[in-house]
Amino acid sequence: MTDAVNHSVWQDAAAVTAALATMASDLKQLCATRGINTPLMVGIHTGGVLVAERLHQALALAEPLGHLDISFYRDDFTRIGLHPQVRPSYLPVPIDDRAIILVDDVLQTGRTLRAALNVLFDYGRPASVLLAILVERDGRELPIEPNVVGIRARLATGEQIKLTGADPLVLTKLVAE
Repeated sequence: MTDAVNHSVWQDAAAVTAALATMASDLKQLCATRGINTPLMVGIHTGGVLVAERLHQALALAEPLGHLDISFYRDDFTRIGLHPQVRPSYLPVPIDDRAIILVDDVLQTGRTLRAALNVLFDYGRPASVLLAILVERDGRELPIEPNVVGIRARLATGEQIKLTGADPLVLTKLVAE
């Protein structure tokens, strides 16, 4: 028997679009402040890639967008099962000594980002990694702090946020009943 889950729109497409515009502006300013002229943007499958596609376009970055699959780097196989949906990772250029903008949709515990950093370092040693997150929510288990955040959320126990859709992007709140 499975638990029932109630889905409701938490942030509509207009709110997500506004958050993405703020993130793009903040990233542009942060890169300028740090003297980063040609960052490589990398999204984490699946939601992070959707967010990264929009940010990549808004920033008019020259190099192709990279994407990471962290399936084999997760530390929670006992919770999600041993048969993850695996997608190929793609980094269009070597990452050694590069400034990376790592993008994900929701930051809660920090475990996904820990896994993504492990994947990145298997490809090389970046000069720096900036973290851009669409939604930062409470519940951190690891000391990972984003550089750029679109929306901050405080949620009750049992509530989750999920990015849905490819066009438009919408944030849905899931509540276990």
